[in-house]
Amino acid sequence: MNRPLALLTALALLGGCQTFAPSEPDGTPPVQEADQKTQLEPSEYGSFSQETLFALLTAELAGQRNRFDIALGNYVQQANATGDAGVAERAFRIAEYLGAEQAALDSALIWAENASGNIDAQRAAAVQLARAGRYDESMTFMEGVLQRQGDTHFDFLALSAAETDPDTRAGLLQGFDRLQSKYPDNSQLLFGKAILLQQDGRAEEALALLESQPSSQTEVSPLLLRARLLQSLKRGDEALPLLEKGIRQHPDDKRLRLTYARLLVEQDRLDEAKGEFSTLVQENPNDDDLRFSLALVCLEAEAWEEAIVYLEELVERRSHVDAAHYNLGRAYEALEDADSALQEYGLVGPSNDYLPAQQRQAELLFAQQRGAEASARLAQAREAQPDYAIQLYLIEAEALSNRSQVEPAWAVIQQGLEQFPNDLNLLYTRAMLAEKRDDLGQLESDLRFILEREPDHAMALNALGYTLADRTTRYEEARELIEKAHQLSPDDPAILDSLGWVNYRQGRLDEAERLLRLALEKFPDHEVAAHLGEVLWAQGKQREARRIWRDALAETPDSSILRGTLLRLTGSETL
Repeated sequence: MNRPLALLTALALLGGCQTFAPSEPDGTPPVQEADQKTQLEPSEYGSFSQETLFALLTAELAGQRNRFDIALGNYVQQANATGDAGVAERAFRIAEYLGAEQAALDSALIWAENASGNIDAQRAAAVQLARAGRYDESMTFMEGVLQRQGDTHFDFLALSAAETDPDTRAGLLQGFDRLQSKYPDNSQLLFGKAILLQQDGRAEEALALLESQPSSQTEVSPLLLRARLLQSLKRGDEALPLLEKGIRQHPDDKRLRLTYARLLVEQDRLDEAKGEFSTLVQENPNDDDLRFSLALVCLEAEAWEEAIVYLEELVERRSHVDAAHYNLGRAYEALEDADSALQEYGLVGPSNDYLPAQQRQAELLFAQQRGAEASARLAQAREAQPDYAIQLYLIEAEALSNRSQVEPAWAVIQQGLEQFPNDLNLLYTRAMLAEKRDDLGQLESDLRFILEREPDHAMALNALGYTLADRTTRYEEARELIEKAHQLSPDDPAILDSLGWVNYRQGRLDEAERLLRLALEKFPDHEVAAHLGEVLWAQGKQREARRIWRDALAETPDSSILRGTLLRLTGSETL
């Protein structure tokens, strides 16, 4: 891209004078020669040495040839050497354009120091200091902007502190409080403080601050922040009328309508959300992000045919192409048009949707008893996309294992391990298949191998611990492994289930019941229900055990784990 240094404003060369014409304080270009006759005072130009002028000329030519690194280096060097505000500003603009953070900070400070009356310079220095984490200095410059009644960036200052430590945020908040005491009615300052309070987890205070200010009733940014705060406080029903009022006041504001539409989706008011997104697309026909959002809302609302229309438009417009093909596959699946779904999934290229498309394609083919075709397609995919080979092996093995085809799944994983012998995901999957083959030695060997390389692999710790608790009498060893996994992932319901099960195997029924109830509450799974029912049965709570099993069977009627537990404890697979 041939981009001359338009962002710098061209150097003005004055024949014979070796001078460089500065911009006026208000940013207007220098007066041309024809107009100078009418001025009472002649313009003043900053004189530069021959060395400086040559460096600036070199920078200009370098910029015209897309060598912005040379342009930036020369401008920053001369900004430091001359202290000239105009040169420093140009250095800052180049650095900002290139994303050169240190150069942007250094040149902004030179610019601000040598143009103390220039609001843009003071604001640039404040923003760059905030970006560098120098918040106290940033606040000093920001106050200078505020004193000159310029537009501030207190919101940026607050947002830039989001990832800092609590002490830094507390210090910055003190700075906001100090300025607020001087300028109690400044809406920009109050908005920035509200953002900082939100970032500090003080949503109630932030909301109260905004609601106390008249500007937050009408200005778009405070309205949007109030809506977000209400959502975070689980008061989304209050956010909707607030946004509706804002839309009436600002009917053409895209941000308000988009936030309103997304909130409708969150509240499962999909038909209304669909209407809002449709309006947004009509008003912004070239915005394919909105068109894609509308298609997704249609999918959520099960408006399959309508979703297909918007997704096909995206494909025609060559926008979100892979995601569009993937979601077209989903829509055709819902319409029970398997051939069209397979065709769409096959068109998804390398992207975030590639593996989900491959998985859905495999599941569809296996469901149609076309397992050989599924395996052939996955083999072709591994050949065509070697970067995805491991995941494609896992997809095939999972599809086979889900249909109780353990030996074919085993063969696939073995093939994968021949190609990737130390891949931990393949080894973990082989360990899970080994359990189904009653090969506990192979299971333990693979899981121990994983733990040697990743001692904090919570899934491997839990899998080995659970197997030892369930299939052996090595209970203490099992407990040690599961408790370590629990320390790493204390809220994981699978680990809570294992911990409850090892307590049951050791005769600690009350603790087992507590843990298994917690696991079932977090994850209502048929295996967890089988375990909890068995513990309750052992405690003499047969009626509650039967209720839990009955509820689980209603959700998973083909569960072999539930059926096996029932047969073992009650003598029948049915209740």
